[in-house]
This record gives sequence, C-alpha cells and structure tokens, in this order.
Amino acid sequence: MTFTDDQRALYETAADFAAEKLAPYAVAWDQAKYFPVETLRDAGKIGMGGICVGEEVGGSGLHRIDATVIFEALATGCPTIAAYISIHNMVAWVIDRFGNDEQRRRLLPDLCSMEHLASYCLTEPGAGSDAAALTTRARRDGDHYVLDGVKQFISGAGVAAVYVVFARTGEPGSRGISAFVVGGDSPGLSFGPNEAKMGWNAQPTRQVVLDGVRVPAANLLGAEGDGFRIAMAALDGGRLNIAACSLGGASIALARTLDHLRSREAFGAPLSDAQALRFRLADMGTELEAARTLLRHAAEALDARLPEATRLCAMAKRFATDTGFEVANQALQLHGGYGYLSEYGLEKIVRDLRVHQILEGTNEIMRVIVSRAMLDAVR
Repeated sequence: MTFTDDQRALYETAADFAAEKLAPYAVAWDQAKYFPVETLRDAGKIGMGGICVGEEVGGSGLHRIDATVIFEALATGCPTIAAYISIHNMVAWVIDRFGNDEQRRRLLPDLCSMEHLASYCLTEPGAGSDAAALTTRARRDGDHYVLDGVKQFISGAGVAAVYVVFARTGEPGSRGISAFVVGGDSPGLSFGPNEAKMGWNAQPTRQVVLDGVRVPAANLLGAEGDGFRIAMAALDGGRLNIAACSLGGASIALARTLDHLRSREAFGAPLSDAQALRFRLADMGTELEAARTLLRHAAEALDARLPEATRLCAMAKRFATDTGFEVANQALQLHGGYGYLSEYGLEKIVRDLRVHQILEGTNEIMRVIVSRAMLDAVR
C-alpha cells in the first residue's frame, strides 16, 4: 500500500513505539494480566491519545485514514494495547465531535495526553448486538441526571477516569437514548471483577455498575435522544481502527512466519522451498493486501462523509478482522509446535485477534448493515 510522506512518518513513529515500548513486554503483560498505564501515557506524549481530535484541545488533528495507518503499526507490537488505545480514541472523538466547547476544553486535554484514560459504555448484559434495547436509565433530577444500570464487557473499567455512558432518557428504541460523561470517582459507580478472557489479557474488562450515580446535566453530550446516533457514529471509526489492529497483528505474524520458514529445515531443505507452503504464503499476503486496500477505501469515505461510509466501514471491519484472524491462525500452523508455545508470541496474537470478530459490532451484524444498505439502494 502506497503511503504519502506524512503517512509514512506516522507509520514509522508508531512502529518504532510498538517495537520499543510494546513488543518486548507483550507476552509478559498477557501472562500477568498487567495493564501498562505508564506505557499508555508514553503513547499520549507522541499524540496517540486524540488522533482525530482537534489540535486546539490537545489532539493530533489527523484523519481517519491516518488513524488506520497508526493502529496497524501499533498492533505489530501488541494488538491488545493497540485496541485499548483505539477504544480510548473513540471516547475522545465522541467528546470532540458532539461535546460543547466547555466539555471539550474541560475533558479533552487530559484525554489526549492519556493522563486520564477512557472507557466506552454501550453494551449491557441483555443488549449487545441490539444496542437500541439497552435498559440503563437516566432520570432528570434538577441540575443532575441519576443513572442506574449495568454495562458489560467494558475495556479499561476500574482504571479509566472518564466513562461515556449511553442511557435511556425517553421512549423505547433508539430515539430514547442519550449520552453522558461520567467521572470515574462518581459516588454509586462500581465495577465487577476483571473478566477471565481468551485474549486481550493486558487490558481489564469489567462490568460497570451504576447505582444512583448523579451526573451533572452539563455532562450530557448533545441533546436528549442523540445518544444512539452518537454511538453509531463512533462505531464507524472504531470499526476501522479495530480492523487496522487486526491487520497489524496478522502482518507481524506473517513476517515471523517468513523468517521461520527461511531458517527451518525439513527433509534436507528449507521449509521455504516447499511449493505448497509458498502457495499458502502467497494467499496470506494477498488477502492481507486486499483487506488493507478495502480498509483504506472505507477510511477515505468516512473522512469525506460519503453516504456509503457506514456500509464500507462495516465491509472493511468484517473482511479485515476475518482475514487477520485467519492469517494469524495460519501463521501459527506454519510454525508447527513452536507456534503453540507462548514464548514465540503467535498463540497470543491468535487469541487477541479472535475477539475483533465480535466487538465493535459482531461480523454477523456487519453483514446485516451491508446487506440492508445493498437492498435499500435498489428500491
């Protein structure tokens, strides 16, 4: 994929950070279930905390296509940490895009520096793919809203200082949902235990429990009833970023596989001489390049605010996360028994990338979005 000079500089900066600050520690963090907060703040120092946020409030002022370059590079060091930075950026972008000037100036400088970490609270125990069915309530009480409910699978929960919470202020369905900024030290806010997970072990995943949490009315993002629209807009960008993380993880897995096949011998010759394995490598490289091309196309459409952007973002997320997992899984297979050993890092990449096919909207929901857009277009 051809980079502009600026994009090449962004990729190199992020890749250098990944190689120095993430890759050497990724396996140990995974095994210890350690969330490297200081490393995240180091990322903030080089502009990774508010990639698509305005420069006047501390952001980097970049575009969606630039973010895909950055997240692909970060994920070569650790997909788990790259994915958390993506989620943090979703929150920062939501506040920048939908917050008023006072909210932006109050909240964004510390988010962009990653001095304050953020969590995105949409999913609930009974409302995952059907986000419009969420039941967390926000009741107006004078100059405050009182929030009650439970959010599920929340990355960064318990450590984050800022939570963007989607809650029902009105009628059933999508039009009754609003978005709020909730401080991490709010009375009545608590957290479930850190979930035991297949992957993404270097970031905490907990329930967020809201029990009579009083939130100033000044922390409402947009107007009452805007929440579902805000959530879906954020997910377009989040889907691009998580797709890029899948490509980064798969790319480093493929690079390690090339080295392994060149150096490993069997039956008197390097494995790289075996035509069957070369064919498999060719397919892996081709599929990654196709996914990267679709991802870039979708990012350009979102930057241009084209009407087909949501459809393309769903396509890119589905294709890139499926491809990324499959390439990483094939890379493990081509390492033989060594791929199954934790010290080689391949099995961690496979475990980390698997969840990308589920979060930010399952890949089944991506197919719903794409097919609906296709059918609506021919009416």
